Order: sequence, then structure tokens, then C-alpha cells
Amino acid sequence: MRLALGISYNGQAYDGWQSQPSGRTVQDHLEAALQQFATVPVTTVCAGRTDAGVHGVQQVLHLDTEVRREDFSWVRGTNSFLPPDIAVQWARPVPDAFHARNSAKSRRYAYVLLESPVRPSVEAGRVGWVFRPLDADAMQQAAAHLVGTHDFTSFRASSCQSPTPVKTLEPVAISRRGPYWRFEFQGNAFLHHMIRNIMGCLVYVGQGVHPPAWMGEVLEAKSRDAAAPTFSPDGLYFLGPVYEDHWGLPSQAAAYHWLP
Repeated sequence: MRLALGISYNGQAYDGWQSQPSGRTVQDHLEAALQQFATVPVTTVCAGRTDAGVHGVQQVLHLDTEVRREDFSWVRGTNSFLPPDIAVQWARPVPDAFHARNSAKSRRYAYVLLESPVRPSVEAGRVGWVFRPLDADAMQQAAAHLVGTHDFTSFRASSCQSPTPVKTLEPVAISRRGPYWRFEFQGNAFLHHMIRNIMGCLVYVGQGVHPPAWMGEVLEAKSRDAAAPTFSPDGLYFLGPVYEDHWGLPSQAAAYHWLP
């Protein structure tokens, strides 16, 4: 049986999603909990890997197992073996043709940014931070240069393993609630550090370091040296993949509505 699970996690304490020798990753903790619940080894495949410090609102994964349990048992049983900052949100049996990564049409991220003269405290590790005012119109104009299918080499980490830097990005939604900014990204796929590198450039433009047209120049340069420094992972949230309706999977998790 193939099973799909929706997972939410606070990434502050972990070395990212993907399993590592350190054992300090979300995947390591989740697979250990699944093995304790199912009493057999379990291997998972996720929709999108996240870096150290990045949070997951609706990570989706699949696993193959001969263990038969009710959907709610997979949720409650696995959660009983997980640390409090990782939780299974839902479980659904899916056809063998479903693949958490390959069946995704696109992926969604949000970056939450605090604009304040004082650094975060209660929300430390959960939001990015700037102390200089940001210009919304300038950032919207800059982000418009990235919409469509482009070579995003300028926003790609040197350790990126993607076979191609060409990705398709939909319009970036930028909104504000009090001192909190929210940037929403959706694309067919993302390069390693791509959103954090875009955020660094948007902040530069928003603070007046460069004009909006500079974003287009960075894109055309196809060189990481042309862009701003990589921004903090603290405010980055993987909102989850987008699947076709016929798979019958939830499109959101509760934490989606908690974000500013």
C-alpha cells in the first residue's frame, strides 16, 4: 500500500529535511517515529527538501508499506513518537502512481519578514528581520522581472544539485500586516537557496539600495556574484506542493492560517 502523509514542522532545531549522518534532520526523526509505530523500517519520499532552519507548513511525503492501519492511527500513532515541533497532520492511502515529488504541479513558499527597529524576540527563528523601512511598490516592480520561465542561475547556491537552472515562477504576492511582511512564491520547482537569494535582492530594492530594474539585471547576469547575499532562513516556510484534484489530498494545513 502506498500512503501519503502531510507533515508540519518548526525547522529551527534541525539540519533541514533530508536525512544526514548527524541524525538531526526532520526526515530522520519522522522515519524513526514511523518505524516505532509500524514496527518495520520505513523509507519516505518528500515533495520538496528544506534547508536547515526552514519550516514546513505542509510537507507531503509518500511511503510504501504492508502495514494496515486506519488513517487517524497513522497520524496519532506516529505523533506519539515525534518531538513536539514535528507533527503528522493527515494520512491518506493513494494509488501506486502517486509520487510526492513527481506528481506535484508546483510548490509554494512564504517568507515572513519583520520590519522593526528592534530584533525579533517572541518570534525569533520564525521571521526574518529588517530594521530599515521597505517600499512595497519598488519590491513589486522588482519581483515582476522574475515572473515566467527563466534561467535563475543568479539565485542558485553553488551546492545546488538541480539538473537545470531554468524554472517557472508565478507572480510574487507581497502583503503587509502591521510590521510583518509576507512574500508568497509559487513555481514549478525551486533551486537550492533560490527564494532566500531572491529575498536578499528584494530587501535591497525595498530599502533603496538598488532600483527595481536592478532585479532584471541580476537575472540576466546568470551569475551568483551579481545578486545580494543569501537572506536568513528564519522566516521561510514551505507551504506545500500543489497536486491535481483527482489525488484527493488536502491543499492546506492549519499552520497556513497561523502565519501573518
